[in-house]
Amino acid sequence: MVQTPTKPLTLEEFLQLPETKPASEFIDGQIIQKPMPQGKHSTVQGDLVPAINTVLKPNHIARAYPELRCTFGGRSVVPDIAVFIWERIPRDENGKVSNTFAISPDWTIEILSPDQSQTKVVRNILHCLANGTQMGWLIDPEEELVFVYFADRTLAVFENASDLIPVPTFAEDVHLTVGQLFEWLQE
Repeated sequence: MVQTPTKPLTLEEFLQLPETKPASEFIDGQIIQKPMPQGKHSTVQGDLVPAINTVLKPNHIARAYPELRCTFGGRSVVPDIAVFIWERIPRDENGKVSNTFAISPDWTIEILSPDQSQTKVVRNILHCLANGTQMGWLIDPEEELVFVYFADRTLAVFENASDLIPVPTFAEDVHLTVGQLFEWLQE
């Protein structure tokens, strides 16, 4: 759902508004509420976050966060999964994870919902890449394929069950095939 305020809002004013459920994003002066996640989306998201964290978090390489607000480059977006290299995770004065992430993720992952505009999601991925993100995934559970957007904005599609899905170099120990990813929908 797109909301065009009667008076244009600044990014700072948007960030002062109460959070919505599902989350709203601020893109090009518009407030766009994400669709409510459905079963396939929630299943893939719920299994992918721990799959990434199990490999990367114990050695302080990186950490995956579900539905984390990231504000940078004039936008405030909420990727389905945002992965940050350990040293880039914002910290407060006590060394704890900050509540505010005013940087782009190192790896952004979006899971397409049935009522979601693929164009809008791709634009968010490209915005992340333009602001330093190393890689973006767009997972389509209905088509059972993964679009991988590389830092140079090239695109590759992975749809065969045996295809190993590329990951950013910092996540090279994460090995996941298309088949493994979508098998989670059978469990």
